Amino acid sequence: MSSYRYGRYVDGPDPLAPPTDLRAAMDELGREVMEGASPDSALRELLRRGVTGTRGLDDLTARLWQKRAALTRRNRLDGTLQEIQRLLEQALEAERAALFPDPDDDARFREAQLDALPQSTAAAVRELGEYDWRSPQARESYEKIQNMLGRELMDQRFQGMKQAMENVRPEDVQRIQSMLNDLNALLAAHAAGEDTAERFEQFMREHGEFFPENPRSVDELIDALAARSAAAQRMMNSMTDQQREELSALSQQAFGNTGVGSQLSQLDSLLQGLRPGEDWDGSARFRGNNPMGLGEGAQAMADLAELDALAEQLAQSYPGARLEDIDLEALVRQLGDEAGVDARRLAELERELRQQNLLERAPDGSLRLTPKALRRLGETALRGVIDSAREQGQRDNSSAGAAGELIGSTRPWQFGDTEPWNVPRTVTNAVLRSAGRPVKLDVVDVEVSETEQRSRAAVALCVDTSWSMVQDGRWVPMKRTALALHHLVRTRFRTDALELITFGRHAETVDIGRLTALEGVWEQGTNLHHALLLAGRHVRRHPDAQPVVLVVTDGEPTAHLEATGDAEFHYPPLERTIGKTLVEVDALARLGASITVFRLGDDPRLTRFVDTVARRSGGRVVAPGEDGLGAAVVSDYLRSRKRR
Repeated sequence: MSSYRYGRYVDGPDPLAPPTDLRAAMDELGREVMEGASPDSALRELLRRGVTGTRGLDDLTARLWQKRAALTRRNRLDGTLQEIQRLLEQALEAERAALFPDPDDDARFREAQLDALPQSTAAAVRELGEYDWRSPQARESYEKIQNMLGRELMDQRFQGMKQAMENVRPEDVQRIQSMLNDLNALLAAHAAGEDTAERFEQFMREHGEFFPENPRSVDELIDALAARSAAAQRMMNSMTDQQREELSALSQQAFGNTGVGSQLSQLDSLLQGLRPGEDWDGSARFRGNNPMGLGEGAQAMADLAELDALAEQLAQSYPGARLEDIDLEALVRQLGDEAGVDARRLAELERELRQQNLLERAPDGSLRLTPKALRRLGETALRGVIDSAREQGQRDNSSAGAAGELIGSTRPWQFGDTEPWNVPRTVTNAVLRSAGRPVKLDVVDVEVSETEQRSRAAVALCVDTSWSMVQDGRWVPMKRTALALHHLVRTRFRTDALELITFGRHAETVDIGRLTALEGVWEQGTNLHHALLLAGRHVRRHPDAQPVVLVVTDGEPTAHLEATGDAEFHYPPLERTIGKTLVEVDALARLGASITVFRLGDDPRLTRFVDTVARRSGGRVVAPGEDGLGAAVVSDYLRSRKRR
């Protein structure tokens, strides 16, 4: 029988994981935009926080910094020096133990030699290079110093060499010398501008075992070597002056004065000339208790550089930044497979938001929401409004025939149509399109029966954009209300003419995209007079429609428009400001418009004023809370249509 093993899927995102919830992401993005953030910053904030089931950039960055801090706090860089000092003391102790029982003068002379060794570890190792050891154990410890130095120096510049050279034989040292000679010659020829393609191929055939990363060209070889060499240099820069001097002197003793240390120094010089852009001057502070060897220290410096680069990529703070720029392989190396999956899903979310035509570039290069995105936000806002209305005991009483009476003609279905399907025309289109093949309905086949609109409305929604709306937490509910009403009109009552009017110190007409992205600014003035002037102009442009004027405000008028076009502000309000505002209320009443005022807040002066407006226009006052504003506005709009 066959046996199976099951484990975690690590080759990319889990194929069985649920897809990214674009609607939830779009709702979150829209909330940020409505609170005043630009689409650019809203998208960055969304990616920084992450979405359900996916950690954001902030979490990944925090984990990077935690690993970086742990690396520097746990380790120290003098591990190789400490090990050499230990082996040297072990060798001297064994040699003295072998000399002590011997009564001859040669033994006393040797003891004097050992006592006269310099304090410097590197100088002592160098002087002992010609010493004839009496103790086999002491000779073995001294040879360990030379071999360990060679392995560490090779591991410092060629990753993974320490384990591969655990038991170094003389022929191994010869291979290393041969490889370094050929490598330096190859890089020198490349630096001189010679064609080194064939020479590189020959080099890899002879010495490929030293390069497990398997570079495919001279440039790839130089890139790998330069990154490692620069890390080794940064490690040396991070040491004290005394430690650097000791290691520089000790490197000449690698593999017993074979010249490997000099060849590595020549290699470093060539690499610095070929890749001057690498960080050769950097350093880091290590203050832990765990001693690291030269190879481990170079890897730690390389890890620090990689962590810093990843942190910059995750910050996305440079022009044109995309999450696709993140080095996923490096992220997986540093934080594990799950971090790579999170980053990949965030990049997919960013890409989907763009590819699904939810975000687009404006002419100035900034991001903005597309009409499709605004429709989604409006749909969400309207759904929230309807849910709120149901909680308050109201019901959605729309019916299929509300659009009007059938007039006999048909047309192709478009997004947002609520007219009934014309089944005969729809089936006929499917049959003709199938051309003898099995008939399958498609959206392109659908035709709807056209209706004659019983009535239409000219709706002016005037929303207060003064600073108090931002300050008192009414900014987002106001925008959500406008989105919900806009979506309702555009999808269910498409023949109604909706005008969105904002008023602060001045009033102006805006489209839904601009209103959604509108930022709250410090500006004194509540110019309802100007807003009603614009509402009257909108009503006059549609003489065949029933006028509906809806006003959302949290303050009495404190500004009015002069004949020159300038706005005059005064608090408390001037009688002239109140008078000019009421003149426009009366003008709208003569056009048949009743004004519904949605009063936010409990200011007594505002209450008296809006009561006057309702009385003079035949309208009414609604005082919803911030959470109930959308339901109140949409319900009043539907109520006015039902009344007609």
